[in-house]
Amino acid sequence: MHNTLKKDIFFDLDHTIWDFEKNAEETLMELFDTYHFHGIGIGAADVFIETYNRNNQRLWALYHHGKINKSELREARFADTFIELGVDPKLFPIAFETDYLRLCPQKTNLFPYAHETLGYLQEKYTLHLISNGFGDAAEIKMTRCDLKKYFATIVISETVGVHKPHPQIFHYAIANAKTEIPQSVMVGDSLEADIRGAQNIGMDAIYFNPNKAEIPSDVRKSISALEELKSLF
Repeated sequence: MHNTLKKDIFFDLDHTIWDFEKNAEETLMELFDTYHFHGIGIGAADVFIETYNRNNQRLWALYHHGKINKSELREARFADTFIELGVDPKLFPIAFETDYLRLCPQKTNLFPYAHETLGYLQEKYTLHLISNGFGDAAEIKMTRCDLKKYFATIVISETVGVHKPHPQIFHYAIANAKTEIPQSVMVGDSLEADIRGAQNIGMDAIYFNPNKAEIPSDVRKSISALEELKSLF
């Protein structure tokens, strides 16, 4: 990767800048008590949260590839979690899902050094965002966390009509940013959506790997902390 040639850096939002799992955990801990999970047989909040996170990641992968839609994802991630834990999803009122969707995007946990790193990079490069998240939630997250100021362009898959890793959304983002593939690089946590999606159109990519998972052979560059970008660029 020839960083001297780069002018534009594209970022993913959830799981890359905005710490989805930490924010979801905070929200679900609050709702665990509000909705009296103990009373329907779910004994521990951490078990519920771990099961939810696993189901949510599986369903987002299906959403990336267009196999389920927005409403199916939102309905199934909790229903599947309750079923897996032996609880009838019908025991929970619709307000539970509504409260989660209202509260979670308002959380402000970012990955360490997010503001410092974005501020540093913004002085030298033009920054952009490409997110598979939902438009309404992404707007709240970026506003609450004061992130919009860093990005010259923001592309949300729900608005474009295709999701990463589809080549169309990357080509759209490149054109929207008025840049070219050789001078651009993608930073994201999803091997399939961010890294391979970018690499499949000839765009360089940096894998954000905070959990230090095993790195596949087709990944050319990885970091475990956002701050590492300051030494790369």
